[in-house]
Amino acid sequence: MGKRLNSEAGFTLTELLIVVAILGVLVAVVLPNFTGLLGSAKTNSGAAELNIVQTAVDAKLANTNATTTTAITVATSDMTASGFNLNPSYMRSTATHGTYTVDTTGKVTQASFP
Repeated sequence: MGKRLNSEAGFTLTELLIVVAILGVLVAVVLPNFTGLLGSAKTNSGAAELNIVQTAVDAKLANTNATTTTAITVATSDMTASGFNLNPSYMRSTATHGTYTVDTTGKVTQASFP
């Protein structure tokens, strides 16, 4: 039923080594670019979250017709800390990924971002 032809013998060791070498070169070229993207994504994410928290503080100040607010002097990721409640009216979540401080004028400073 099945007469085996010589063309069906499979790949030679040389052909397999060439393919592995090509894959190795591709990984060596792509990997540094990928790790660079991860670093810039984390930086952009931190800046975006800082912008969100600052916008929430500004919205709270505008909504309450206040020019000053309760300061958060110890960096926190809990946006309900010390009576400084940004949730649910101003932010979707009570917690942030980074930690922030807020001065009495409402300026938010990012203390850390993971």
